[in-house]
Amino acid sequence: MNIQILCVGKIKEDYFARGISEYLKRLSRYAKVEITEVGDERAPETLSAAEIAVVKEREGARLSKFLREDAVKIVLAIEGKSMSSEEFAEKINRYGLAGQSRIDFVIGGSLGLDPAVIKQADLLLSFSRFTFPHQMMRLILLEQIYRAFRIIKGEPYHK
Repeated sequence: MNIQILCVGKIKEDYFARGISEYLKRLSRYAKVEITEVGDERAPETLSAAEIAVVKEREGARLSKFLREDAVKIVLAIEGKSMSSEEFAEKINRYGLAGQSRIDFVIGGSLGLDPAVIKQADLLLSFSRFTFPHQMMRLILLEQIYRAFRIIKGEPYHK
């Protein structure tokens, strides 16, 4: 399986970088996983709704350039479908069995995602109704992808 995680912004905190690196290493025995980062827009706290829309649009345009035509596009969004780890593993497995071996996951920036990116999704996926920092979400997503492959292979993993 070939997985790309598209995300806005760089990882700034060393503890997130270490965790991400660890899960990328663990995942290497199951899939080719790469992280593609696009630049984030400056977004002061006092943006108007119109300015927020412009920020999302610019970040969305950057993300869209890297979405692969032949990949399943899974966009992380609060309003998306919630799944258990087992359901997520089954979904990933079904994609592989159907010959869809390329998956693009998309994580938006601090203000969310442009509607144009959301429209391209084959699946809107929600990890929670909580809002998480996009840097943390990258780590959570990698852990769940790793967990999914362990489940698919019937390998033990803590519950």
